[in-house]
Amino acid sequence: MPSQYPITMKNLSPSSLFLLSFLFIQSISAQGQSIQEELFVSIGGIEQWITIKGKDRSNPVVLFLHGGPGSTASPYAEAIFGDREEDFTLVQWDQRGAGRTFGRNAPENVDEDYWIENPLTVDQMAADGIEVAEYLLEKLGKEKIILTGSSWGSVLGAKMALQRPDLFYAYIGHAQIVNPGEDLKAVYENVLSISNENQDQESVAILEKLGPPPYDNARNTGQLMRVIKKHERENSVPAPEEWRKPAPEYDNETDARNRENGDDYSFIHYAGHAPLGISGMNASVDLSKDGLDFLIPVYLIQGQEDLLTPTEINKAFFDKINAPEKEYVIVPEAAHGFNKAVVDMHFSLLKSRILPLINQ
Repeated sequence: MPSQYPITMKNLSPSSLFLLSFLFIQSISAQGQSIQEELFVSIGGIEQWITIKGKDRSNPVVLFLHGGPGSTASPYAEAIFGDREEDFTLVQWDQRGAGRTFGRNAPENVDEDYWIENPLTVDQMAADGIEVAEYLLEKLGKEKIILTGSSWGSVLGAKMALQRPDLFYAYIGHAQIVNPGEDLKAVYENVLSISNENQDQESVAILEKLGPPPYDNARNTGQLMRVIKKHERENSVPAPEEWRKPAPEYDNETDARNRENGDDYSFIHYAGHAPLGISGMNASVDLSKDGLDFLIPVYLIQGQEDLLTPTEINKAFFDKINAPEKEYVIVPEAAHGFNKAVVDMHFSLLKSRILPLINQ
């Protein structure tokens, strides 16, 4: 539908003309040039690890937000996403408290004092993500980028898209989290019911000992997560085995230690841990109240066998979303994490739904 006020060269301001000219020149000069960069960038007052890879710098840019919160994707990205670098410039970011970013900023001997004195917050990490997006726009000469987040990354993705829609063409959420503090109660009851139905007495005993959430100890949350994953594996297709091996440059003792320590540090701040006086980030998230009005298209990908962020919860959230365009896609035989069908669906949406928006 034509705009009521069509953009022409006559009604553009001199500054707008300059910006359009700059972006056009950047786009032309970038065509055919590949990019393979791995570097620390000053984000949010600390150095954070970012990788940028693609066969053609003029291609659209996709920023991936990993889950966890500490489960970095950069060591595995080449195996999972490498064949998509023909069509997109793919960006991985080790978030504050994760992977190489954690290793760069934490002392060599991490103790509980560091965890307490350096808390993670949703607001800070969303602000980091926005700064990463702004850095990419300037570095790559782009007007906007595509945003996608998985699990914990879907919290950051939604927050970033809501706060700064001007930076993004669209948002793709996978295993979308809505209100983890409350939703985990329903997840617990569902998993307990499944355990009873399957006569899985070991899981029933663990769950009954834990009792229903909320928990004030991250170890209890971790035990519940392990039971959830156990049942998800029973009915889903796993990721290919080669996706689990880090790339050679990450396959060393230092990176392995940083991934492990960052994962523990991030999870404790996500789940909360009263013995250390750490409040969980999960209690501060409720997208059903403050995440319904998007100014960009929203696409949610959901594994049919996902027990941690189940369909009945995030589909109800999706139905309430206001967005210029939205779609909810269920992937059969997929659980909470990535498998090949989920990744294929990501790129199917990128090509069939988002590229046409960019090329308009």
